[in-house]
Amino acid sequence: MERRKFLGFGIVAAAAALVPGTLSAEDYRKTKPAVWTAHTVDDAIAKMYGTNKTIEQGVTLTAPDVAANGGAVPVDFSSDIAAKSVAVFQDANPEATVCAFTLNENSIIDFSIKIKMKQSGTLTVVVEGKDGKLYSAKKSLSVALGGCEG
Repeated sequence: MERRKFLGFGIVAAAAALVPGTLSAEDYRKTKPAVWTAHTVDDAIAKMYGTNKTIEQGVTLTAPDVAANGGAVPVDFSSDIAAKSVAVFQDANPEATVCAFTLNENSIIDFSIKIKMKQSGTLTVVVEGKDGKLYSAKKSLSVALGGCEG
């Protein structure tokens, strides 16, 4: 039994040694706190990236037209753009920012998340390209307030 524990620990230690030090992510809640309290999507994007001007191309956003459960709205987004970061915003809840991810040079933008939406609204995904441009996609959806889509 002790041999198994030792081998298991050795495998975990070897795997940890192989993880590069460049996997550190920026903590946007500490570095950009105003992003998380912004009440409009345009304001949140401007506070995150310094501008709210985006190019609506290069990002694919998929969400249901009608979400039967506003507590768990499935959202999928992807892009082939070489990017520094990606962020998701919505205009249905009091705070507009949903999440933000720092990306490294080997990151693949292909995410599936579930978000909570208080009411019907519009989702916006913004990808910050390594070229300094902001690319985006938008999708409006209805939330069935009574459940069962009605």
